[in-house]
Amino acid sequence: MVEVGIFCSTSGATPPDQIAAMGKAIEERGFAALWVPEHVLFFDEYASRYPYSEDGKISGFRHGMMDPFISLAFLAAHTKKIRIGTAVALVPQREPIYTAKVVADVDYLSGGRLNLGVGVGWLKEEFDALRIPFADRGKRVRECIKVMQTLWCDEVSQYKGELFNLPPSLQNPKPVQKPHPPIFFGGESEPALKRVADIGQGWLGAGMMPEDMPPKLKRLDELLANNGRSRKDVKIYVMPNAPARDADRFKRYEDIGVEQVVHMVGGRGLDEFKTRLDGIAKLAGVKA
Repeated sequence: MVEVGIFCSTSGATPPDQIAAMGKAIEERGFAALWVPEHVLFFDEYASRYPYSEDGKISGFRHGMMDPFISLAFLAAHTKKIRIGTAVALVPQREPIYTAKVVADVDYLSGGRLNLGVGVGWLKEEFDALRIPFADRGKRVRECIKVMQTLWCDEVSQYKGELFNLPPSLQNPKPVQKPHPPIFFGGESEPALKRVADIGQGWLGAGMMPEDMPPKLKRLDELLANNGRSRKDVKIYVMPNAPARDADRFKRYEDIGVEQVVHMVGGRGLDEFKTRLDGIAKLAGVKA
């Protein structure tokens, strides 16, 4: 049976005790994972196009988003076994040494439960405010991952590249998961699929129904083969960005090789949130 994950936006509109209760409710119902997003800034006016809406605009951002790793550390303290993940961390906007540190620390504090979902970002205005070149984000994310991997995996870490230079140095604790938490690349473009095939442990696609995925999966298979890898070397997850109203849809995802379907769940208050969780669990056959 395909796994089901829950995406929940942690923001200033949700009291801390409710965030903790949301994490517990997701775990108690037997869902496989909970995921949180990242954006450090939003804007009332922007020219960038959000790829997952018809009008190119993102909604529901007025209360912002909490830092994903702080949110996940908090949620890890209020859960016991559920996997926790970023959907997605905007790694090319981040300094990789600090990012390696918080990833390792959250994995350590959670007992090895972290999935690292990584995206390259779509909001150019956010990159501009951070003084990071938007056009270089694909190259930057690959170097960031290399810096992070040596900090996670090597007792004495070092890296020299075009964008980053890490002298021989020590960083501890290391992640619990070996060699490091699995990296899921988001995105549906050719460069995104290449990142999955080259250096990823998983793909976290978004906005796709089961009938949309076979061409992408065929291309991913080709790119994996070019690297001496195959589908068994990566996990396939998807965020439909559509309400969970069709029980058969979960089976159709499973039939094409999807291992986890991640649904966004909100609600005006904890009771409505739990009711929506119960609805998804019933549709998908999730059992505690």
